[in-house]
Amino acid sequence: MEIVTGLLNLLLHIDKTMLDFIAQHGNWIYALLFIIIFAETGLVFAPFLPGDSLLFVAGAICAIGKMDPLVLMALLSVAAILGDALNYAVGRWFGQTLITKTKLISQERLTYTQGFFDQHGGKTIVIARFLPIVRTMAPFAAGFGRMESGKFFMFNVSGGLLWVISLTLAGYLFGNMPFISNNLTLVIIGIIIVSFIPGIVAYLRERSRSH
Repeated sequence: MEIVTGLLNLLLHIDKTMLDFIAQHGNWIYALLFIIIFAETGLVFAPFLPGDSLLFVAGAICAIGKMDPLVLMALLSVAAILGDALNYAVGRWFGQTLITKTKLISQERLTYTQGFFDQHGGKTIVIARFLPIVRTMAPFAAGFGRMESGKFFMFNVSGGLLWVISLTLAGYLFGNMPFISNNLTLVIIGIIIVSFIPGIVAYLRERSRSH
């Protein structure tokens, strides 16, 4: 329970956590954020990491001069692209083994993600960037389903760039407006809720079709 409380506190006060880290470790913040984004997109068992809100808050911190926005967007775009590429490779070469012999892959999440592929095709790789859980499962499902590697690469790069740049710029441009900065916890909660809505709608739609 203490771990859950700690993770929740970290998620809702990620701005303070990042600023404290910068104060203590300086430019190592870039490495930390790179690892988090890479892990969320590249490790199929890590969908709980705060990708969307982290990018928004990081953009806001760039706006007050604590980080360089161009360096940040470049590094995190690379992290997002490499993460998806790793996840795709794992799904392609080890997917069946992970599904049948371990509990790392939830069959429910895999089926849920494959529903997105059925509806949107390869564009799912781009769309999934903005959907928690699906963001982590989509590249694995693409590899498991033997999506052609060149096609995956195109969607991976375009989706990674769009996700990182759009959310970081949103934070940079709007994160320090008085109303938002004074209610940042509520904004983070709002980002989390909004990012889950499309997935919930798709899940309910799929359930209604199956009954």
